Amino acid sequence: MAERKPRYSKEEFRRRADAIFERDILPHLKKKAARDFVAIDIETGAYEVDADEMAACERLEARVPDAQFWLRRVGSPFARTFGGHRGSADK
Repeated sequence: MAERKPRYSKEEFRRRADAIFERDILPHLKKKAARDFVAIDIETGAYEVDADEMAACERLEARVPDAQFWLRRVGSPFARTFGGHRGSADK
């Protein structure tokens, strides 16, 4: 697979992805699990949803070979989070 170079800044990637998600994708996700992944092509608006992030990305790439991917979870603005979560026992 050839290396895919980003054509947009990080800020533009996120702005485009958020707009597509809110406008075109979210209304169709009512029956999807809150932890499913959404792979979005920020240029065409094409997307795939799957519990497996690689499966979603592979299906999107099959449809849009030169896709500019943005990945997130259905119930979150992020695909992944890093770092610990401070629970009540940590206070």
